[in-house]
Amino acid sequence: MDGNYTVLARKYRSQDFQSLIGQDVLVKTLTTAINTGRIAHAYIFTGIRGTGKTSTARILAKALNCLSSDGPTATPCGICENCRAIAAGQHIDVLEIDAASHTGVDNMREILDAAQYRPTNGRYKVYTIDEVHMLSSSAFNALLKTLEEPPAHVIFILATTEIRKVPVTILSRCQRFDLVRVPVETLKKHFAWIADQENVELTDAANDLLARAADGSVRDGLSLLDQAIAQTGGHVDESAVMDMLKRADRGVVVDFMQTILSGNVAAAMARADEIYTNGADLSMLLTDMMEWIHWATRMHPVLRANAGDSVPYTADQRERINEINKHVSLNTLSRLWQVMVASVPEMAAATNQKQCFDMLIIRLMHIADMPALTDILKQNEQNPSPKNCTPVAPKETTIKINSGAELADALSAAREMMLYAYFTKNIEVSEITNNKISYFDRGNDSEFQHKLSLWLNTKTGAKWELNKIEESHQDKTVNEQIKTDAESDPMVADAMSLFEGAEIVGISKQ
Repeated sequence: MDGNYTVLARKYRSQDFQSLIGQDVLVKTLTTAINTGRIAHAYIFTGIRGTGKTSTARILAKALNCLSSDGPTATPCGICENCRAIAAGQHIDVLEIDAASHTGVDNMREILDAAQYRPTNGRYKVYTIDEVHMLSSSAFNALLKTLEEPPAHVIFILATTEIRKVPVTILSRCQRFDLVRVPVETLKKHFAWIADQENVELTDAANDLLARAADGSVRDGLSLLDQAIAQTGGHVDESAVMDMLKRADRGVVVDFMQTILSGNVAAAMARADEIYTNGADLSMLLTDMMEWIHWATRMHPVLRANAGDSVPYTADQRERINEINKHVSLNTLSRLWQVMVASVPEMAAATNQKQCFDMLIIRLMHIADMPALTDILKQNEQNPSPKNCTPVAPKETTIKINSGAELADALSAAREMMLYAYFTKNIEVSEITNNKISYFDRGNDSEFQHKLSLWLNTKTGAKWELNKIEESHQDKTVNEQIKTDAESDPMVADAMSLFEGAEIVGISKQ
């Protein structure tokens, strides 16, 4: 078994705080705490995969139990019995527990019961619970009391990639450390050193691609480097990494974006077909196009954002991007970005990615051709509307009313339903002539006269005089008149005769 190959991620795993890359704040805090004797009883490490959470837990366990000094030390020797056993994951007092397979409360009770006994070979019992967010609610509750007041010889180290899933009651009992993504330049130096140790030829361009593809994860980057070495036999160059990642060369992406922004649809579609035929992953190509838009926007002369040395393009490619930016507005780049972002889930859900990508290219080219809003406004200012184009006068909206029925129809048409209902039910109209109305109000509503007068004055454009009489002249309301007219209709009379005792209770006008 000793002759088996050990992958780079395991072979070059950090064994002390000095070799833990990209986590300077974490290293400084923990070493200071150990040197000053301010060791907490519980820690929680969070961050994306491959940033060193479990490695840090092992290093901390070594620092607490190293035999090279009389007490905890920030510089464990790595050669004593305890250090070697912890590095191999075989120390009896240092337990690494996978929460994914020990989710239940019974598993947690076993751990807590064992924690009450003093360590056998070390100073501390160290319990590392990986992916702690996967514990059940019952397991978390069982852990609470012991986590807050553990025995003096017990240290808990929790690790998780999903810190939001960890209960606040757990977080409040731990010292929290957020492990950050490792910068690209730091990863490149680390990969170059490993390549030198392994006698592997790693070009700078290939190293840059691997470091950026790692997305801040040391383990992901080392896995990619391991794969690239196996694929090339020890000579890792840019083309080999591109082929492995199924990515188009950045020069190809620059050419492609220039073609899209030129407006030549046929050329853009032919270029997309060529890239696809050469084996590029279209989802990855979309990611590279979004990267291009991002850096082109930051490099745009209008924005004047400092891109610095972090731009992942060669000097020639940067010069080409600057030349493209002279003919492309910031507004156009922003619109292209929005379309690309919206297309990411479409590409993921598409059953045929090539068809989806083709439609995306067409959308991008049409949006790139659209003028900016400022250009449209300037054009309108330069070409105002002809002076002889006068606005059309609105149609006459005034009405004429000569009877109670006409007034009821006008109220209904104007959606004045409250006035309409009261007028048709309670008002006996004696006379309507020359903008004057004489009426008797059966409901004696004091507000009706004011409301109807205001509405009539506004609607007809004339001043109306409303005269409320004190005694009824036995005139019919509008509803009563409609009912009388209906009863006198021969067809209605025939229908009524078919049913004994039938009466008209309401009439709907359509």
